[in-house]
Amino acid sequence: MTQILPIKFQEHLQLTNVGINAANIGFNSLTMESDKYICVREKVGETAQVVIIDMSDPTNPIRRPISADSAIMNPASKVIALKAQKTLQIFNIEMKSKMKAHTMTDDVIFWKWISENMIALVTETTVYHWSMEGDSQPTKIFDRHSSLSGCQIINYRTDAAQNWLLLIGISAQQNRVVGAMQLYSVERKVSQPIEGHAAAFIQFKMEGNQQESTLFCFAVRGAAGGKLHIIEVGTPPTGNSPFQKKAVDVFFPPEAQNDFPVAMQVSKKNCVVYLITKYGYVHLYDIESGTCIYMNRISADTIFVTAQHEPTNGIIGVNRKGQVLSVSMDEENVVPYIQGTLNNNDLALRMAVRNNLGGADQLFVTKFNELFGRAAYSEAAKVAANAPKGILRTPQTIAKFQQVPTQPGQTSPLLQYFGILLDQGQLNKFESLELCRPVLAQGRKQLLEKWLKEDKLECSEELGDLVKAADPTLALSVYLRANVPNKVIQCFAET
Repeated sequence: MTQILPIKFQEHLQLTNVGINAANIGFNSLTMESDKYICVREKVGETAQVVIIDMSDPTNPIRRPISADSAIMNPASKVIALKAQKTLQIFNIEMKSKMKAHTMTDDVIFWKWISENMIALVTETTVYHWSMEGDSQPTKIFDRHSSLSGCQIINYRTDAAQNWLLLIGISAQQNRVVGAMQLYSVERKVSQPIEGHAAAFIQFKMEGNQQESTLFCFAVRGAAGGKLHIIEVGTPPTGNSPFQKKAVDVFFPPEAQNDFPVAMQVSKKNCVVYLITKYGYVHLYDIESGTCIYMNRISADTIFVTAQHEPTNGIIGVNRKGQVLSVSMDEENVVPYIQGTLNNNDLALRMAVRNNLGGADQLFVTKFNELFGRAAYSEAAKVAANAPKGILRTPQTIAKFQQVPTQPGQTSPLLQYFGILLDQGQLNKFESLELCRPVLAQGRKQLLEKWLKEDKLECSEELGDLVKAADPTLALSVYLRANVPNKVIQCFAET
């Protein structure tokens, strides 16, 4: 039997098959700012060219006779930024027009689009941001930290709000590649030097928190070994519990003595870190717990550039052989894999709840029955309400809660269960009926009106019949929403 894998691997393109010269497939001549475009600088005879590969039509590259030291495509649109020594220019390819230009006083040694309308520019001493809006000039953001002097700058990252900025460099020291990072807080105007090779920011909503936390994930291979750190930056938003920082080992096999992390992307949807190493290994980590879900070698050649792969919430990269490949979490298999291969039931449950994934149904049923058996009704209600794909939202679950006697002065377990479901969205037909029975029996039809206004109930003929005894006008509203014309006419005739 083939072992199930928690990842999907896909080769999208071989660059040499679309006319790219193998000599130009490298960090200095190929850029990929997003999963939409790959940009390569080539020399054909005496003519310098920029080749743009649109990943939605990869077999028809666009070639333009442009000489530049560097070319980076806008992450979303057909706009290209070109650098020739100290001169920076931005062109709209479709309109064939120059949008902006600027001449720097110092050489730009690294640059990157950090959003659809902002480029970060790094010189030997300073980091600038250059906005596409109007005719604005590059703005100085911060000075480079002395710990990065002499480093080759390989990346620049920001959080979603651009409040936290990160410059990453590497240098060769004592027979190993050392990673140096500078973390800068825009609000506090303070820098912190950190040893690290690859990093990313993610907005992560912890269970029980109303607002997202800004997490900073970074990987390092230091003298003492490999580590992945996940920490919350800044002050937690008001009312939020702080994220408990994680520091977990990053495993490097004995044959990969000189390997180190080179790239990191994070999936906000699945709350997973994708880490790529110089030797072509991919590691997947769960952000909430820091657990390593999977690692394997996906490329025999160095993957030197990566971006987030939006269609699969994964990572896309280019290796030195010109392979364009992506890795993503396999949503069908990841929960069974965590449960079966990793034997980690807690993580399987969390992953299933957080991402609404199947594969752990029996675990949820067992947990629900166990909690119910020891009269932990509010916990059991949470499990039943949050189980993925509504597997426990059944008449049997409601019947179990209905059989539990209500303690004086306490909310009945049944109403606790419905309360959680109402917070999450709309009740189904059967739930709507069973919630409205006790509510109408207590004469609290105003609650019913409120839920109807908020679209929390699935209206049906049966619900209309139930409501009609208490309030024919309210029943009319239910019949209309449930599209039961004969009962609507009957109601009009009777009221």
